Amino acid sequence: VLAKKKAIEQLIKAANAKIDQLAFFPSYRHFKINGLSVCLKSGHGNKLSSPVKRYIQNLLKLNMEGPYGSEWQEEEKVKCREMVDPEARYIFVHEVANSNADDMSTTKLTEEDTSTSCQEDSGPLVGFVHYRFVLEEDVPVLYVYELQLDPCVQGKGLGKFLMELIELIAQKNCMGAVMLTVQKENLLAMNFYMSKLRYIISATSPSKVNPMLEKSYEILCRTFDDEAKTILEDSE
Repeated sequence: VLAKKKAIEQLIKAANAKIDQLAFFPSYRHFKINGLSVCLKSGHGNKLSSPVKRYIQNLLKLNMEGPYGSEWQEEEKVKCREMVDPEARYIFVHEVANSNADDMSTTKLTEEDTSTSCQEDSGPLVGFVHYRFVLEEDVPVLYVYELQLDPCVQGKGLGKFLMELIELIAQKNCMGAVMLTVQKENLLAMNFYMSKLRYIISATSPSKVNPMLEKSYEILCRTFDDEAKTILEDSE
């Protein structure tokens, strides 16, 4: 048991030690479809610039104040603390200058194409993913804290593309699952994760642990191995 625990701790430590998770997936540094062209960059919670912090706070408020309702004032403070945690890992989405608005196909560029274009041509931020490598019920998981996109880039397949990348990062780092929390009131997000991406309500979600205890959120998951499936999925 102790050896297994130590091995899991080493897995998480090794995942956190990698500076740029995108380096393993160069073809995912770029996304282009229906006139939208963006590039992705990695980031860390303890290395965020002041403008990036303000952007994150503003986008969170824009997208989440409605779903959280009366809980938002307190939740906003929590999210601000989480935002700059040393364990916070980010994928930042930047618009790319001079994108071809007539290009109607999704394009994942080669490593040679992306190595310089994202650095030189990136424009303003239009979204981000905040994730962490953590332990849930003794299972190493990649936990998505936030996936937030500007309204102007929503509904174009970018969210699905980012979650596809997140799952690849999780499996590359030998995580047992991807997990995330969604507000029940956020019907668009619930539909996105459960209907489009086929995530399921985890056995660790409040509605499964104690259905009598009404909570405003669900915990969703996608597992990658039998042990994670047994622990994190509902066995009904």
